[in-house]
Amino acid sequence: MKIKTYRDLIVWQKSMALVTEIYKLSKSFPKSEMYGLTSQTRRCAISIPSNIAEGYGRGSTNEYIHFLRIAISSLYELQTQIGISLNLRYLNRGNFDKIYELTREVERMLSSLIKKLNDK
Repeated sequence: MKIKTYRDLIVWQKSMALVTEIYKLSKSFPKSEMYGLTSQTRRCAISIPSNIAEGYGRGSTNEYIHFLRIAISSLYELQTQIGISLNLRYLNRGNFDKIYELTREVERMLSSLIKKLNDK
């Protein structure tokens, strides 16, 4: 399939699914975390597909790679925050494992896309 838009990128689709899962899981975080961990976790999750899309719309490969690196940085931040959520028992082990595996899948896809674009 030919990629016509960022919406055709599987990594963008997977990262959108990741955002959805983060929103569902973070609903159960304590109200006291609304402006803390809940907000920060959601913001960095949203940043991943947003930067994939923004980079795709840029005029050069170097700019695209730059935005993909921002996306992967946000992903690492998200992995850290879900780890904190596990430590604080806001997430149980099963939910953590599920979301962490999804982050690893997106991480592998972003790393592969960055490498492919760098090799061009």
